Amino acid sequence: MHVLNVRQESWPRPAATRVLTVANQKGGVGKTTSAVNIAAALAMHGLRVLLLDLDPQGNASTALGIEHTVGTPSIYDVLLGGRPLAEVGQQADFAPTLTCIPATLDLAGADIELTSQVAREYRLQRALTAYLATDAEFDYVLIDCPPSLGLLTLNALVAAREVLIPIQCEYYALEGLAQLLNTVDLVTSHLNPELKVTTVLLTMYDSRTRLADQVADEVRRHFGPLVLEPVIPRNVRVSEAPGFGQTVITYDAGSRGAIGYVQAAREIAERGAPNSDSEGAPVSTSE
Repeated sequence: MHVLNVRQESWPRPAATRVLTVANQKGGVGKTTSAVNIAAALAMHGLRVLLLDLDPQGNASTALGIEHTVGTPSIYDVLLGGRPLAEVGQQADFAPTLTCIPATLDLAGADIELTSQVAREYRLQRALTAYLATDAEFDYVLIDCPPSLGLLTLNALVAAREVLIPIQCEYYALEGLAQLLNTVDLVTSHLNPELKVTTVLLTMYDSRTRLADQVADEVRRHFGPLVLEPVIPRNVRVSEAPGFGQTVITYDAGSRGAIGYVQAAREIAERGAPNSDSEGAPVSTSE
């Protein structure tokens, strides 16, 4: 994969490392696609990014062109073998400031294997804290979760300070979110008091349908300023890119999908700038 020369500007660095878990237990909402493209866009604009692939399918690793065949050192070895994150990270070919911790199929049974482990909810948090305490300097850590609320997602929520929720502009967009928001509340109350929902991203937006506008309006009413202004349009390039082991930004930088993700990533970076007061506004999850 060739290196793209798209870094026309450097986006602002946050005052401290931002750790965001990209979560939605509903499948097919663009969660992994959002995680990898936002990570790529941030890295291509001068920011140091760590992406942790916590989904046994390893789709985030695939999209970044990262080796993740069975036996590859991976997040499984970190969670269940105590291996340091520094030993399993791989650099993305197209962006030298983007590091990926891959997932392999070994992770498929991790939810069950973690059940018997001591401090099972804190495995990822402890590994990440130890990694960030070394010379590893990252502006952003993005954690891609599986489409479930099991122990892998729980580890991601305990390790993060922020939750980014992708929501598709289709029927039942908010259905099931109550369960995720309730889980975030429980994690905040019992395991990680720093956790809060800070970012909501509208995906799969079809400007030709009235439904998409209705859903977008409903999401903005519910989450208010947490919703990013850019929306991710339905775009065939977004779907094609992973098949070539790429993000849409490296696959077709001029496509509507790539432009949408770059704009969304820029707003995330601007919200996280030290002089910004918009980053980290909490959302009420009591509805």
